[in-house]
Amino acid sequence: MDYLPLPDNAARQFIDAMTVFNEHRRARAEATKHAGGMYWKRQAGYEYLVKTLPDNRQRRIGPRNEETERTLEAFTQRKAASESRLRSLREALKEAERLNKALKVGRVPQLVVDLLRTLDEVGLGPHFVVVGTHALYAYEAAAGVRIVQDALATQDVDLLWDARRRVQFITDLERLDSSMLGILQRVDASFRRKELNNETAINDRGFEVDFLRRVPVEGDPHPFRFSDDEGDLWPVQALRASVLTDAPKFEQVVVSATGKMALMRTIDPTTFVAFKRWLNDAAPQRPPLKRRRDARQADIVQALLDDGQLLPQA
Repeated sequence: MDYLPLPDNAARQFIDAMTVFNEHRRARAEATKHAGGMYWKRQAGYEYLVKTLPDNRQRRIGPRNEETERTLEAFTQRKAASESRLRSLREALKEAERLNKALKVGRVPQLVVDLLRTLDEVGLGPHFVVVGTHALYAYEAAAGVRIVQDALATQDVDLLWDARRRVQFITDLERLDSSMLGILQRVDASFRRKELNNETAINDRGFEVDFLRRVPVEGDPHPFRFSDDEGDLWPVQALRASVLTDAPKFEQVVVSATGKMALMRTIDPTTFVAFKRWLNDAAPQRPPLKRRRDARQADIVQALLDDGQLLPQA
């Protein structure tokens, strides 16, 4: 058997922890809407309401009158309520993560969870999907099982960049005033661009993050570097990556051995199976060892689908 059911205590805790995690994400998004502040500003005998933004920019709302006074009152109340709720959920999340660790709910590599959390926190999460072996962690979490460890062993994670959203991506990254490599270094300061592999970042423990993209179509920029920083990463074209880019997406909360949680965005499991079959059967110059692993991973996910333990989300 290539997978076993998650123990009952761990399964119950995971269900509860996902509820807390998802509500914390919603509360954080709501609090972000009310980031900054509002205040009255007087200038040359004229008083008006100003909205301050987190990046220190200011926006004039309007002159002081009954309407803008109600605007300020409503904003103040909503901001206080959202911040209070976020504080409570932050404590609940810490407790859920503690129980996750105690009951051994998860086993995703901590570095991968930290990477996914960082991408989400800076607003870049929707631009990438996890493809390859690490997608199995999302499928096993959704199915409530443990896949055998040797089917999961790998020292790299593949992130597929969605070139269709390149304009928004460039805007989002410029807002952060950072390179993509700089974002990775927030996760682990030892990440460096791998010599002769501009699409790969590698840390001092030999763990790699590979950035992939579809073969250019419809005016996609090529070649493409994530930022103007000369040391930044260049996503590499991958054969048939357009199939993965266009595939329905699959989102699942995953848990590390320390109990920390993150949202993993990956591809629909039926697409995963089909792509792994192609890698095994028809991919040019695919090493035999990788072909065997591709076939096994496809068989495992297909078995989960056939057993009804794993359901497509589309």
